[in-house]
Amino acid sequence: MRLLPGPRPLDLGPLFETLAERDSPTVVQLSRPLDLAAEHGERWTIPQLAELVRELSAMLAAAGVRPGQRVAVHKRNHWDYALLACAAARIGAVPALLSGHLEPAALAALLTRLDPALLLSDRYTLALGGAAHPVRTVSLDGPSPGAIDAATLRGFAVPPVHRRPDDDPLVINHTSGTTGLPKLVVHTTTSIVRKITAFEAHRWPLISVRPGDTVGNAIAYAHGRAVSWTISALWARPETVAVAADSEPATAARLFGAHPPTVLEALPSTYVRWQRLAAEPDTPFTELRVLTSTFDAIHPPTVRAFLAASRHRSPVWLQGWGQTETGPVTFRFLTRRALAGREERHPTTRDLGRAVPLRIGLRVVDPRTLRPVRRGEVGVVLVRTPNLCTGYVGEPERWADKRTGRWFNTGDLGARTRDGRLLLLDREVDGMPGVSLVELEDVLHDRLPELVEAVLLDAGRHRPPLPILVSEHGGLDPRRWRRAVRDLPELAEPLLLDWDAVPRTGTGKVRRHELRTRYLAGAVGHGTGRWT
Repeated sequence: MRLLPGPRPLDLGPLFETLAERDSPTVVQLSRPLDLAAEHGERWTIPQLAELVRELSAMLAAAGVRPGQRVAVHKRNHWDYALLACAAARIGAVPALLSGHLEPAALAALLTRLDPALLLSDRYTLALGGAAHPVRTVSLDGPSPGAIDAATLRGFAVPPVHRRPDDDPLVINHTSGTTGLPKLVVHTTTSIVRKITAFEAHRWPLISVRPGDTVGNAIAYAHGRAVSWTISALWARPETVAVAADSEPATAARLFGAHPPTVLEALPSTYVRWQRLAAEPDTPFTELRVLTSTFDAIHPPTVRAFLAASRHRSPVWLQGWGQTETGPVTFRFLTRRALAGREERHPTTRDLGRAVPLRIGLRVVDPRTLRPVRRGEVGVVLVRTPNLCTGYVGEPERWADKRTGRWFNTGDLGARTRDGRLLLLDREVDGMPGVSLVELEDVLHDRLPELVEAVLLDAGRHRPPLPILVSEHGGLDPRRWRRAVRDLPELAEPLLLDWDAVPRTGTGKVRRHELRTRYLAGAVGHGTGRWT
């Protein structure tokens, strides 16, 4: 599937130059200025962004970066991650995008594996200790001790675009790291542009971005999703792209109040934080036509709240499942009608629909033998996809252990229904026999609307799961709790925490292993963690 007519292939490096040549009318509106160009403000046109990427590529060349070398980016969350990726790719370097939420020890380990020629950061991140390593570092937004001020590298001649073979490394992203040290995933132009992004950029009925749309986004911009989203969203030539750099409800109210989105993508945890805003009379979400969630589980009450906020006749929530290594694997369309049935005993969004037809294969296997199980039986989910990354930086053995011939082991537990849909239950490392903890979390959210987070932890053999809850007002009526769990498997007494006390990854996922270490020290869970 081609994105661009004619012989010239679409390349990440000159992406914005290509868009400018096509006279793209899109205006990008930011919730706050870019860290690397704060003086410009919050509004950008495509030609202005093209010139910015050209200047950034000159800056990297002036810093001595050469084709094939790695450029690490570690900074506050913002869309300039994607712009820096374009700039590095433009001169043939390989951008390695590292979340600003990484713990110092994890950051040091990943930088050791990467051995980058240069690290790009900002003063805020460097002040938190991000410079405590031997990598040459450039501070993008002003002077910082031990770092090169990016201003001293500006004004040099813009280098020509470097064209690389499609199967050479293009970009490196890390996995969420919910189960330990993140893996460094290598994607090529073939996998992330020709396959993943090209499929999304196709004009699909009902769900594709249209020229008149206002496209809102609030994700983790260090993630590979930021690259594919940037290409596909801008290629569709929407009227406006509104980018939120954080998940604060006040940010969403201000940005989307001025630019009401018709298409919106955000982290599941961000949707949860905005759920009250969606219910307000002056909500900025009344124009929504399509909503998208990736990265993690999304709970039914959150989906209902946003679909109800829209004045559109039939808004659609596109729920996708996949991993950094695979790109999207399954899709399911959620509508008001699909989630209206509160009479269901276990309303859940664990039904992830079917794999992309004619492109992706799914197989559920016994975790011990890796042989396929029958429909309806629980096993580990394997994926066969042309979108697969090429491996992990510095961990060839770990990559080999995740492969079974042409199949990739996701490390997720699931079951296939008779008609081929995938029911996703838990991560294998977090799972318990005979029960889906994620499904029970869905039920708790549905029965207790005051919850903004419910996490069930495997407490080990012969002990019930431990519920860790975050409520809107900090408390929970014991009688309501008992009614909510009356017909569920046995659960331990819940532990109530504040939102900020729950450790999360840069993509908003709960660090379950950290919670287990903190509150269940010594407990041996049922999962093996072999495929994490």
